[in-house]
Amino acid sequence: MKKIVRFLNNFRLAGFSIAYGLSGALIGGTLNRVLIADLGLPASLVAFFFALPLLVSPVRVWLGYRSDGFPIFGRRREPYIVLGALIIGLGIVAAANVTALTTKVTVSLVLSGILSFLLYGLGRNLAHNTYQALITDRYDKTQRTRAVTFYEVATLLGSVMGAGFIGSALETYEPNRLVSVATGVAIVIFVLAVFAAINQEPRDSVSENATKRARQTSFKKVFKEVVLADRQVRILFTLVIFTFVGTLAQDALLEPYGGLVLGMSVGDTTRLTMYWGLGVLLSMLASGLFLIKWLGFMKLMRTGIIMSIAVFLGLIFVGMGGNAGAFKGLVFVMGIGTGLAGAGMLSSVISFATPIRAGMLLGVFGVANMVGHAFGNLMGGTIVDVMRFATGSALVAYSTLFGTEAVILLVALYLTTRLDMTTSQASIEERELVSMGASAD
Repeated sequence: MKKIVRFLNNFRLAGFSIAYGLSGALIGGTLNRVLIADLGLPASLVAFFFALPLLVSPVRVWLGYRSDGFPIFGRRREPYIVLGALIIGLGIVAAANVTALTTKVTVSLVLSGILSFLLYGLGRNLAHNTYQALITDRYDKTQRTRAVTFYEVATLLGSVMGAGFIGSALETYEPNRLVSVATGVAIVIFVLAVFAAINQEPRDSVSENATKRARQTSFKKVFKEVVLADRQVRILFTLVIFTFVGTLAQDALLEPYGGLVLGMSVGDTTRLTMYWGLGVLLSMLASGLFLIKWLGFMKLMRTGIIMSIAVFLGLIFVGMGGNAGAFKGLVFVMGIGTGLAGAGMLSSVISFATPIRAGMLLGVFGVANMVGHAFGNLMGGTIVDVMRFATGSALVAYSTLFGTEAVILLVALYLTTRLDMTTSQASIEERELVSMGASAD
């Protein structure tokens, strides 16, 4: 009976992942299109709005510290997740209302847009960071790596299902309908978060001791001694950034590459996202089912990185030969490499977290994730623009980007050989906590 209850609770926990993916589908797949294509706002202004959730990400570290040591109603994870989901919903509704009322660029539009996306970003960072900390609390180190991969797959499914539902509901843009759909999505996100989070976190002596230990030290001291001074934290932080930059710098540029270099149609290039997403989804599922258990997360991450390096080199040769069919195949393999590297990296990050510092450490690596995404997008566009202006050749411009990504991933591959989580300050604290618990028993 206990196993059945535990299975149902694990299944219920995936509700937040679905909600998180759903929120991204509305913001990233609907509002950006409406603001630029339907309302004619400058792409730079819209890009600035969408960068705000990334720019606010450093707050994850402090929010994680609060979650670790300062429970609400006796719980240190569940209330923070529910509060974060509520803030996400408020941000979504606010952003939809701003969009619906927009007719031209004004000071009030810019200020309202900034506040809306800041609210959305704050909720996303609070809820997701605490959710990952809850996964750390619920699962031991042998189960944790597979669990986080499965919940990441649930996030992808939430994005896909959300995109389908929202796309059907907003077949044609109408301001009032946009607000209604956004309100409905916000309610669903909140309900799913409550359903997923309630009565999930463990309440035992280890958790109580971890909370007391986390609260004993000030945020400033912990950040200095456990984060900044820890060589292993710095290595993993850098590894996360380099892996994200190396695998995602071309994220928005594959379709133009197919059109400019390989002469593919709009329909063909649009389907590239499907090939890539299918590769990511299959590799993440395989990782959660057996690859992490079989290879271990470090070998899995290295396999994904090596595969991605080979793909980027292959893209250069495909461009030289003008083979569009091979290009589609490589994009699918790129998705597999990205999924394997991502699953291994997620598992390494979640394995690094400890009962005392789970929220704070996951906040640190969440910032690395956001920085990698933002810098990768900026770097990719800059390299292509500069090289194309300098040489007049799209092939040379994109080949330079792919070559740069391969070099960055080689650096990431080297960093994996320098990582030893057992020597980190957080791991030392964890061993002391376990020793204290054993002495008390």
